[in-house]
Amino acid sequence: MYKKSGFLFIFLSFLFFKGNSQDSTAITWEASSSKSLNGEYQLIFKANVKPGWGLYAPNQDLSGTPSVELYFPDSSFSVRSAFVTEGKSEKRTIALFDNASFNLFPGNAKLSVPILIKGVVPAHVFGTINYFYGKEDSFYSGSYTFNITLEGGVSSASRIRINSIDLKHPVSPCGDTGTAGKGLASIFLLGLLGGFIALLTPCVFPLIPLTVSFFTKSSGKGKAHAFLYGFFIFLIYVLLSLPFHLLDHTDPEILNNISTNVWLNLLFFVIFVVFAISFFGYFEITLPGSVANSVGNKSGGSSIAGIFFMALTLAIVSFSCTGPILGSLLAGALSNHGGAIQLSFGMGGFGLGLALPFALFALFPGWLGSLPKSGGWLGTVKVVLGFLELAMAIKFLSNADLVEQWGLVKREIFIGFWVIIGVLITLYLMGKIRFPHDSPVKRFTVTRIAFLLFFGAATIYLVPGLTNTSAANLTLISGFPPPLCYSVYKDPANCAHGVEPLRDYEEALVLAKKLHKPILIDFTGWACVNCRRMEENVWTDPEVRKRMLDSFVVVSLYVDERRLLPAVNQMVYPTKDGARKNIITVGDKWATFQSENFNAVSQPQYALISPDERILTYTKGYTPQASEFAAWMDCGLTAFRK
Repeated sequence: MYKKSGFLFIFLSFLFFKGNSQDSTAITWEASSSKSLNGEYQLIFKANVKPGWGLYAPNQDLSGTPSVELYFPDSSFSVRSAFVTEGKSEKRTIALFDNASFNLFPGNAKLSVPILIKGVVPAHVFGTINYFYGKEDSFYSGSYTFNITLEGGVSSASRIRINSIDLKHPVSPCGDTGTAGKGLASIFLLGLLGGFIALLTPCVFPLIPLTVSFFTKSSGKGKAHAFLYGFFIFLIYVLLSLPFHLLDHTDPEILNNISTNVWLNLLFFVIFVVFAISFFGYFEITLPGSVANSVGNKSGGSSIAGIFFMALTLAIVSFSCTGPILGSLLAGALSNHGGAIQLSFGMGGFGLGLALPFALFALFPGWLGSLPKSGGWLGTVKVVLGFLELAMAIKFLSNADLVEQWGLVKREIFIGFWVIIGVLITLYLMGKIRFPHDSPVKRFTVTRIAFLLFFGAATIYLVPGLTNTSAANLTLISGFPPPLCYSVYKDPANCAHGVEPLRDYEEALVLAKKLHKPILIDFTGWACVNCRRMEENVWTDPEVRKRMLDSFVVVSLYVDERRLLPAVNQMVYPTKDGARKNIITVGDKWATFQSENFNAVSQPQYALISPDERILTYTKGYTPQASEFAAWMDCGLTAFRK
């Protein structure tokens, strides 16, 4: 009864009823606990109800869903018996439930419930209370997340902040002195490529000559206006990334948490499958017509505001084609664990790629004659992009599977899906597969043959990844499939790289002191692409592997590990920025450990620490050159010997 209910709770949360709009402050809560003489605990919730609203009293059944329920993320906690209530309630007839009668609190109420605790009593209990409330004929759901101190509870939480680590004064000044901008150029170029690809879609390509001719036929300021138009396209896409900066500023780890969230990755999986079906021509994804019409009405004229709304109109009317490409860019940037700045660079690149041709063709209108005519090839491009969207969908399903370790999308299954997609693209380009709005392939152009050979060769390249041989390490796509060891084979030969990191920092510290070796900390994540690339391409290098095995104690700390910490290890941690953060999962612990001690939330990040917990060098980020990574390790060893 007190576990989190499923379908009905979610369904009722999104129901729309006539009447009053929802007020998120209609019910506010205070939570505390009490301990009895015999050592039992009660959780106490005080509900403050705004006048005119009513809280559904607990211990009632609302069509299969409890009116009030508790959810504990930790199975050490459970409810002993029903809620005990204090406060004046009244019986109301609710039309939504076929005029059945329910008790509601029209004013403040006090709810208490006894709980059972398995094992040692922790210092805190974390959980959520889900409830329903309403006003007249309206009905809403709400939830309140609580963190309650338990009197006499034991806290054996591990250390988070290590005061002896001084990032500004390592023993030796080697490593990455600043990694914030590392990789931004490649992110920008990928965005730029995405913008150029978007130009080749049926929603955008036909607009180039129409838009350019509008500016070239206008007054002498036509070319200047065309450049302004291009700038506004660029600006609009950069502005789309600004909300993520606000999130990043509120909590530096939030984008990391978003990118590794299981349900969000599953949602991306579904969205990309829908995008693919749309690209195949079975339906169109468009923004509401009222939005496009409203913006379009403001885009007339040659004023600066009119040009801005023309750019905004392009962004809106081309959404059905650019949305999936933009979604891939957005999701990919979040999955890079690099924060909002990477997203801004990617979106800026996309906007520039989309805008640049409009400005250049306005400056050199004669170039328009060299453009290929719109035709069936645009539909072919769209269908191929649909297949690539399916490949991206598999990646997001794999992310969720890796984080939860379900074992559903092992490496060979992942590659198998990509091989099938590659075969389908090849057959489609050969004209063996047709979709709605496709016409028969009457001739093979040089471009079609080139893409046919490319996708055919790419598919053949993937096939060894299905085997249990050394050829299964597909270097060109390293990091995208699951790790080599996440395999359907019980004893995969391609996993024998010999480096088996520890998974706990304190355990690594004890071993380092015993062996008198420095610690190599690897901040990583299950869904981190560059982490897999490092492990499969750099860690396997003979020189790097030798140093890891002989000279360091290696520990990998997974910041997206969803496994719960034991209840006594869970805590509320006051960060150095003054925030209070709940440390509930293993990933919470290591993500906070990284941000507090190494001022970073991106992965991979590598740090070299002495057994007395002094930082030996500056940290190191993604380093695809094995020789550079080995040289950094040597620098750390030299510093350690000092």
